[in-house]
Amino acid sequence: MGNKPNRERIAVVRGALVAIGAALLAGCQSQAALNDTRGVEAAAASEVNIESLTAVVRQNPSDPAAYNVRGTAFGRAGKLKEAMADFEQAIKLNPDYYQAYANRALVYRRMGNDDAALADYNRAIQINPNYDVAYAGRGNLYRGRGQFDLALADFNRAIEIDATDPKSYHNRALVYQAQGNHQAAIADFTKAISFAPQAAEPFNGRGLSYLALGDDKAALDDFNQAVRRDPQSYEGWTNQALVYEKMGEREKAFASFSHAYALNNNYAPARDGMHRLSRGGIKTSAL
Repeated sequence: MGNKPNRERIAVVRGALVAIGAALLAGCQSQAALNDTRGVEAAAASEVNIESLTAVVRQNPSDPAAYNVRGTAFGRAGKLKEAMADFEQAIKLNPDYYQAYANRALVYRRMGNDDAALADYNRAIQINPNYDVAYAGRGNLYRGRGQFDLALADFNRAIEIDATDPKSYHNRALVYQAQGNHQAAIADFTKAISFAPQAAEPFNGRGLSYLALGDDKAALDDFNQAVRRDPQSYEGWTNQALVYEKMGEREKAFASFSHAYALNNNYAPARDGMHRLSRGGIKTSAL
């Protein structure tokens, strides 16, 4: 009885950590990185939080959920080896732990082992045919392989299970975009924006489809929204610059290319845009 308050405290802490882990898992699955939960993810990936999760694991060494949550935090922190070890331990303790299979699949993907990732997504879906996260993850894997029909089928199923998840709409839009079906892509990006209005990526994606359809004004509006939401988005600044360049606003274009280059000097489209405008005789001193 003397340990009851301590046990209750551990239960409360563990419950909170599991909730954070669930939010992380949802965010991790999207290759399009819809970071509307970025603040939660950063907190959960911190060294302090990993230490707290380690304390929970030590106090609950037979609980697969404890390993799964810590593995998610390790993954967000880029510690893939540690994440893999935790997901494997969670699966060892509970061979039907479908969330751990989906998490391990994501780590395999980041390690470049798509075949192992596919096997884990398949296993997660076999255990729980209604686990939308696994369909979304597998859909991203298929999308990366150019297997667009399979990707669409998985994103359709994920949306059927959860019609409010912006990531599935966003990623299905990327498939439509790759197929040249920009009207369908715009519809899905718009749906993603309705569920994640603070995320920059759907605005970037939709802007590219508007640009492909020749609607420069709508494209520029979307790229402006993207960089407002994420000022660190060098892709957004570059896309904005491309529209300015197309419109003949060369100095504005050069300024946006320069901003993108300052954020990532390895990003070739920004660097090439600066060089192209410089060769065209733009007066950079006027910026």
